[in-house]
Amino acid sequence: MNFKKMVLPISIIGLLGFTGLIYAAQKAINEKSQPSKADPEMQKVLHALSSLNGKPISQLSPQEARMQPTPTDAVMKVLKDEGKSTEPQQVASVKDINIPGPYGEIPAHIFTPNGSGPFPVIVYFHGGGFVIASTKVYEASVRGLANGAEAIVVSIDYHLAPENKFPSQTEEAYSAYSWVLKHASEFNGDTKRVAVAGESAGGNLATVVSLMARDKKEPLPIHQLLVYPVVDNKMRNSSYVKHANAKPLNRPMMEWFFKHYVRNKNDAENAYALPNKVKSLKGLPPTTLITAEIDPLYSEGKAFAERLKLEGVPIAYQHYEGVTHEFFGMAAVVSKAKDAQAFASAELKKAFAAVK
Repeated sequence: MNFKKMVLPISIIGLLGFTGLIYAAQKAINEKSQPSKADPEMQKVLHALSSLNGKPISQLSPQEARMQPTPTDAVMKVLKDEGKSTEPQQVASVKDINIPGPYGEIPAHIFTPNGSGPFPVIVYFHGGGFVIASTKVYEASVRGLANGAEAIVVSIDYHLAPENKFPSQTEEAYSAYSWVLKHASEFNGDTKRVAVAGESAGGNLATVVSLMARDKKEPLPIHQLLVYPVVDNKMRNSSYVKHANAKPLNRPMMEWFFKHYVRNKNDAENAYALPNKVKSLKGLPPTTLITAEIDPLYSEGKAFAERLKLEGVPIAYQHYEGVTHEFFGMAAVVSKAKDAQAFASAELKKAFAAVK
């Protein structure tokens, strides 16, 4: 038998086998990294967002990123394309104010529902990774909560990173909350019934306000509403892998947000930057937490809800399939967003009703 003649075929077979293993492994990784399928209403918004031709935020400067089309713009496009009104949900009044803060005045906006009051109050923090967006981008959520929870919503336009890095946002958030506790009666609010709420980075700030109040032994919010909150920076969990390339939020964007938010590695271990780093969650106020399936933040949000429950914090948790990060404010075109707002509002109303 001529062994020399067999070497090349055997080598080729071995190489082909090894290449096949690599291909199979890469295919498995790619399959794991494929976002779940959005339901038809959500997909319509994603198509509209894609048609606006925004650039990848992770490749832009913060200033450029702030000029890109938003999911709110996509919702407006869907409404226009369907011949529906783009007028915002009506509330009784909107008033713009400035709140004294540790770094100067903090712009805030008071949304008051119909009724006689005095109303319970929600201090709300918008999303945007601490770097982009504003109350205006998240106004549909704010108006929905004001009407649904029958509460005044004070929405805070904290200063953005990287011009103002951590801990600027947390200190401004707490200052705004403290100010509302003292001054709510001046705009027909009830100082004994003050909750905090936020989406994404805003959910982070709402949690941090509760942590700071607990640690300072100051009055706690009576409830916290956390919608797909940013609570950690671990990017190897299942939802970060599966939804690494999702829209409108993906892993490169989260890396970009963290890079601009914190000053150094020590900040990233600070519980006031990432609440899941805290040693204990005991003593935090009753919580409503909402997650979305097509979202890198799903796993950490679910785990945070489980941790809250384990550590004795009353928790109402709801997860929504077939929708993406940012869906909560899309009630005008996404039925599950309407459901989520109703769920959140009902939990807030229960909390308000429990206070005499």
